[in-house]
Amino acid sequence: MKKLLLFLALMITGSSFLFSQADKILGFWLTENDSSQVEIYKAEDGKYYGRISWLEEPNEDGKPKMDTENPDESLKSRPIMGLKLLQGFEYNQKDQEWEDGTIYDPDNGKTYDCYMWFEDDSNVLKIKGFVLGMRFLGRSTTWKRENDRNL
Repeated sequence: MKKLLLFLALMITGSSFLFSQADKILGFWLTENDSSQVEIYKAEDGKYYGRISWLEEPNEDGKPKMDTENPDESLKSRPIMGLKLLQGFEYNQKDQEWEDGTIYDPDNGKTYDCYMWFEDDSNVLKIKGFVLGMRFLGRSTTWKRENDRNL
């Protein structure tokens, strides 16, 4: 009986550690060029997503910036503010990274396969978008953790 209780306690502790590791990505992140902030959140499906929560220059010609580079004509009129950049990431405990997601680049209207990880400091998030399933074919960026949403 004691062994069973010990085993259950270890399982509960281990699973809560796994969830805390996976959830350390949650929060607000300042993009590499400091021009926008992205909020990463966990959706009801258990996957991680990120949306633009702040733009240094939210307006263009007195109007909100729109997703004008999107190849889909019907999406060119959607605002950049609130736009979902990161979609469908799952945490891989073994590799300690968030993978199987995509990242959208509103500067060129393209969506890339993507994965994310922390190197040393949990306040710096490394992100790599890639094409054709080849991780070595792509580009990386670094985002810095912010304590709160910019206004």
